[in-house]
Amino acid sequence: MPDMSASASLAMTHLVSFAKEVDEDKVTPGVLGFIVFAAMALAVWALMKSMSRHMNRVDFTQVPDPKAEQAEQAEQPAAEPARTESAEAEPSGQGGKKQG
Repeated sequence: MPDMSASASLAMTHLVSFAKEVDEDKVTPGVLGFIVFAAMALAVWALMKSMSRHMNRVDFTQVPDPKAEQAEQAEQPAAEPARTESAEAEPSGQGGKKQG
């Protein structure tokens, strides 16, 4: 390995000696693996709780734009008949029949 620098070869010798000491049949994630997993689980839980809180604060009702309403009224032809209040008040499909 002539292309490796001195620090890289030193690091490789430490890793190789460490790999010889570790028994491959007994390798487990250990305490460090559990701590990392638990920290990630807590972070995901906190992010989900925060996202839920922020989504509950969002107001989904849309305020009509007055400029858009004026533009729509200007585009409507004058020959179109206006809707009457009685047609707006009746729910569709019932036609003023009494249910009883």
